[in-house]
Amino acid sequence: MLLFLYTLLLFHHLQTKVENRLCRMMGEAKYPLLSKDGDVTIGGIFAIHSKETLPSFEFKQKPQPLSCSSVNLRDFRLAQIMIFAIEEINRSEDLLPNISIGYRIYDTCGSRLSSMSATMGLMNGPEFALGETCTGQSSIHAIIGETESSATVILSRTTGPFKIPVISHSASCECLSNRKDYPSFFRTIASDYHQGRALAYIVKHLGWSWVGAVNSDNDYGNYGMGIFLNTAQKEGICVEYSVKFYRTEPEKLKKVVDTIKKSTAKVIVAFVSFIEMGLLIEQLTVQNITGFQIIGVEGWITSKNYITSNSFNVLGGSLGLALRKINFEGFSDYVIKAFWDTAFPCSHIEGNVSQYAVSCMRYQDLLDLKNYNEDVPEHRYSSHVYKAVHAVAHSLHNLLKCTQQESCDKSLVIEPQQVVEALKKINFTVKFGDRVWFDNTGATIAHYEVVNWQQESDRSFLFKPVGYYDASLPPDQRFVLNTENIIWAGGHLEKPSSVCSNSCPPGTRKAAQKGRPVCCYDCIPCAEGEISNETDSNNCKQCPGEYWSNAEKNKCVLKAVEFLSFTEVMGIVLVFFSLFGVGLTVLVAILFYSKKDTPIVKANNSELSFLLLFSLTLCFLCSLTFIGRPTEWSCMLCHTAFGITFVLCISCVLGKTIVVLIAFKATLPGSNVMKWFGPAQQRLSVIVFTLIQVLICVLWLTISPPFPYKNMKYYKEKVIIECSLGSTIGFWAVLGYIGILAVLCFILAFLARTLPDNFNEAKFITFSMLIFCAVWITFIPAYVSSPGKFTVAVEIFAILASSFGLLFCIFAPKCYIILFKPEKNTKKHVMGKTSTKSH
Repeated sequence: MLLFLYTLLLFHHLQTKVENRLCRMMGEAKYPLLSKDGDVTIGGIFAIHSKETLPSFEFKQKPQPLSCSSVNLRDFRLAQIMIFAIEEINRSEDLLPNISIGYRIYDTCGSRLSSMSATMGLMNGPEFALGETCTGQSSIHAIIGETESSATVILSRTTGPFKIPVISHSASCECLSNRKDYPSFFRTIASDYHQGRALAYIVKHLGWSWVGAVNSDNDYGNYGMGIFLNTAQKEGICVEYSVKFYRTEPEKLKKVVDTIKKSTAKVIVAFVSFIEMGLLIEQLTVQNITGFQIIGVEGWITSKNYITSNSFNVLGGSLGLALRKINFEGFSDYVIKAFWDTAFPCSHIEGNVSQYAVSCMRYQDLLDLKNYNEDVPEHRYSSHVYKAVHAVAHSLHNLLKCTQQESCDKSLVIEPQQVVEALKKINFTVKFGDRVWFDNTGATIAHYEVVNWQQESDRSFLFKPVGYYDASLPPDQRFVLNTENIIWAGGHLEKPSSVCSNSCPPGTRKAAQKGRPVCCYDCIPCAEGEISNETDSNNCKQCPGEYWSNAEKNKCVLKAVEFLSFTEVMGIVLVFFSLFGVGLTVLVAILFYSKKDTPIVKANNSELSFLLLFSLTLCFLCSLTFIGRPTEWSCMLCHTAFGITFVLCISCVLGKTIVVLIAFKATLPGSNVMKWFGPAQQRLSVIVFTLIQVLICVLWLTISPPFPYKNMKYYKEKVIIECSLGSTIGFWAVLGYIGILAVLCFILAFLARTLPDNFNEAKFITFSMLIFCAVWITFIPAYVSSPGKFTVAVEIFAILASSFGLLFCIFAPKCYIILFKPEKNTKKHVMGKTSTKSH
């Protein structure tokens, strides 16, 4: 217990000793370039010079201070606008009425080393007086700066533990949006999250899918380019190359320039910082690399320093995102007169000249700008510095409980942490109409102009606004680009093309090239039956069932309809032979009718002969029902008419065959067989045989009749309209019944072929049935294997062939005798009772 109490007393003693110790500056004090005392102090860090010369580090003597050269006019103007805004607030009766704002502005010389030194100088304050104690309080209430994102990261990480608010006017890196790492960081410029996306939208809007990418190898360039590349990938934009360099790496810069020279992409997205862009422009100009459309960022796109006669040959027509241009009333006059008279040290020589030479030598190069203000209208970051100063002033105004009647409470001690919390709550409007407030990442809403590098008729240059990007608007209204007002690379009025592969026209599809980005592809014609009706289609679409692709493969059209038509050559030929068969049959009937009383006509029942001729006429005519576009009625008619007429025909032939056999039996002594198969029985047999077929057809039509059917399986490119059989059993039953009668007729005729008659009709019936059966046996495989309309043609051919076979085989010999051998048309000759006389 005693040990514990002793330890507590020891710590208390040490703490009291630390709190009351005298402050002592380690090393030499770092003095600001521009400064002024006030009740509250705002720090400023700008790269007023861009080059830093390091002293010799030989460790033989104390190193000399770093020397800076090459004035960075842009940052010098930003320092001036900061002082201008502070002086304006100090004169105001509404904002901090009885409080004066002081400032301490440090020059970083564009160097990380000087940036750290300036940051420590701001936090430590001036030299301590002898005996002064350390309070742990920062001598400044906020810091404006830095210009570059990487330098601002260093600044914010250094000041973060002390909770000193940092407000940047141009550090747009998305990395600074992380409130966990940078809780006291704010900015009056938007995050590059929006700028990277807006660049991709410009490229997409202008139809470029093949671009090159160059960025600074720092936080600003790397994070910004990363956002662009991610958005570009989502938008279907391909990047041929992505290269980067830093200002101190000439070898990498040379590699970047060589890559640009060898590339095929004609569009370059340059997410490059101000200083790096100057080096890149210099190299492009020296090597006269032209013809590339540059897309730039706010860091350099409106820098008048870079737009010269030489650089315009390389960068003329460049497009890019710029901050809005706001002209401050009185600022142009301020940078010529008031600044040098009141805020700038050493503008007047007073006292010892040698003393002036020592203390004011570092301001000599700035004095050269005393009468120059032509660049002032193009400095677009000025409004952001102005808003940053006013943001700090409004925060202090709220913290000091300022009112117009009672002014501000000067007794209050304001700590930087309080300013941080106050900055999160501010919401006010500056004199030029912009509203100032910070979102949950410490940034403001993105609002960019799209500007175009153009040259006027008087050879002067300008940054012409051609569109805008406003993140505060709805997504479909944020981006607007007026391409009619754009002058493209090389001064051309026609937009350049930058694609890896030309667009695939309708009727083709894209096929990726192996090992290359998706924007590099071949255009492959769509397959038969597929179409693409859009440009750059990834896939071809299959046409619906009854449709087929046209010749251009860009539209689905109705498939060609195929059926056996009366107008085509095959249909005309079949119609001709069908009608020819009808005509021939009618002529035979007329001939037989005119010779009906002759023995050769009367033989074997002339009534059956006329009925056979009638059925043959119907057989020839039924073939016509198969021709033409199938309908429900034609499908039912053609098959049933064919089945019934052929059965009628075969029944007549079968009747004649039976008559031949019975007639021979009747000539035998004691035979009375003819009375069992006389004319009445013959007619009855024909009717019965035919009625059986009629019954089969009725059952077929009742159960599952034939119907028209669109066959789209056999041919892909056309539709076959055919008669579906409905019930295949019904169809084969009809054919089978005809076949049974034909075989029976053939067998009976074959048995009767040798009967001893001079004119034995059984011989001709046998031959006709042989032809009939041969035709229909060959019909079956031909019918099954024939496609489309040829199926119908095969069936018609079988009908006509078998009909002609019956007509010629049975009636041709009789017609020959009637017409050319009338002497044989006698009863004796027919009965075989004529004798041959010998001479």
